[in-house]
Amino acid sequence: MEGPVDLEGLVERARQGDLDAFAEVTRRFQQMAFGYALALLRDLQQAEDVVQESFVAAWFGLRTLADPAAFPGWFRSIVRHQAHRLLRQKHWDPLPLDVAAAIPAADGAPDTRLERGQRIATVLDAIGRLPASLREVVTLFYVHECTQQDIATFLGLPVTTVNNRLHAARTQLKRRTLTMVKDTLEAHRLPDDFAARIGRIVRARDGVVEVLFDPTSLPDPLTELTVSDQARRRAVTVQVVQLLKDGVVRCVPLAPSDGLAPGMTVLSSGRRSEGTLSREALDGAVRRLTGPPTDVGRLPDLLETGIKIVDVMCPVVRGGTVAIAGEYRAGSMVVVEELAWRLRGEPGGVSIFAFIPPGPGMSFQEVWEKEGYTGGTVGSVQTFYFVGDEEWTAERLARLPAVDAIIRLSQGLAQLGIYPTVDAVLSRSRGLADGVVDPEHALIAGRVRNALVAAAGDGGPRVPPAGATDPVNRRARKLWLFFAQPFFVAEPYTRRPGVFVSRAEALRGCREILDGLHDDLPDEAFYFTGGIAEVRARAAELRDRKKNA
Repeated sequence: MEGPVDLEGLVERARQGDLDAFAEVTRRFQQMAFGYALALLRDLQQAEDVVQESFVAAWFGLRTLADPAAFPGWFRSIVRHQAHRLLRQKHWDPLPLDVAAAIPAADGAPDTRLERGQRIATVLDAIGRLPASLREVVTLFYVHECTQQDIATFLGLPVTTVNNRLHAARTQLKRRTLTMVKDTLEAHRLPDDFAARIGRIVRARDGVVEVLFDPTSLPDPLTELTVSDQARRRAVTVQVVQLLKDGVVRCVPLAPSDGLAPGMTVLSSGRRSEGTLSREALDGAVRRLTGPPTDVGRLPDLLETGIKIVDVMCPVVRGGTVAIAGEYRAGSMVVVEELAWRLRGEPGGVSIFAFIPPGPGMSFQEVWEKEGYTGGTVGSVQTFYFVGDEEWTAERLARLPAVDAIIRLSQGLAQLGIYPTVDAVLSRSRGLADGVVDPEHALIAGRVRNALVAAAGDGGPRVPPAGATDPVNRRARKLWLFFAQPFFVAEPYTRRPGVFVSRAEALRGCREILDGLHDDLPDEAFYFTGGIAEVRARAAELRDRKKNA
């Protein structure tokens, strides 16, 4: 920490409402607060939660601090109060053993996680056996950037007293344990971006809030944020649903809530939200984020995506809304990005609501950096992200908001290598239901759905096995393979150039497959190709390869 004069100036600016000054104060004291909370709670996650709550309380209480020089001791008392409040509330609910199988595992192999957990438990137990005065200084000292002078300032003690207590603590801890304490606390300090997790509401309207963060440390979509409403003495949980420009993210409350206003402080947990919106809240969010629904009395104009299965089975309405309902590992983000890329220049655009299933996985930032995705609004296409449901049955799809098209993605198709993983049976579109498409399109789409249902039986989407002799199964298999199509945004890892197929060509291919015109072509010719002309060219190539083998 810098000298007292500089600190007093920062605290005074923060008292006047300067959020940047408060972020700097947070940066200087975050590790001190974490070490102090950890000494009291002996739990890493709870200590981090207490630090976040303490900084929120400090922000709203700063104007009551008469002397900026007293900030360290004043803030220490806030941390202590928050920690003791948590200790009073602490309880553990027993769970049956069979529940453990459903809990997602953390990173690393089981033996590695066990060893890490035992090491942390050993360290925290060793620290916990020290007297409180020694426990404070040794924890603070081994948390990153906490010097003896920092500790003295924070605890309101002379440096000599800090040194004496630190020496006494080291004496009581065995040499091997002391090394473990040092390594463990340094490895589990607060993340470097903790101060950047503080934001503020810049706009609030009808259940939608926009929050300003450091543009270099934006929270991912689906991240859970906590809004501190000091006037009502409450914390309101909101979820990031959209990234905007200049460091602003758009959020919706996970439960009905009013009274959120510009200027309120927001903290990012850095953790992905697992909460889903109720049907009422979801309908309201869609309405507020996109405006009134498309006029049902007006025949809408269809957009051509160039994605065969979408244009045939669940066509997209210009200026309308699309829900992407994806199961776990069904490629939801890829489909969203592909649609955004393909439709980015279309007048009127489209709003895409992606329902990402709960569960472990790479963060949005990791995926976007790895694959080069944009992750935000592209041209005339807006993208919004919500936590969805992994089991998208017909009943659950019916509970989605009133959108113009629902594209249901299936993990089962992904396991069979059918990408995009669009379930042609459960996906639906107003463009088909309201008679927007021409009669021939509606007829072909109906025939496709009937053929796929007949092949699947009572189960979900099923690709009949190779070598099927029944014409229904053979043609259903060819349809599924024909719907597999290379994507432009996936080129870096599929090593296949993206393909655009017109709606007319996609419909022609489906009709001819259903009519048996291509029963003589090998299944491989249909897989990951474009229109029917490319299918025939692939078939000829396969015949020549076989002849010359």
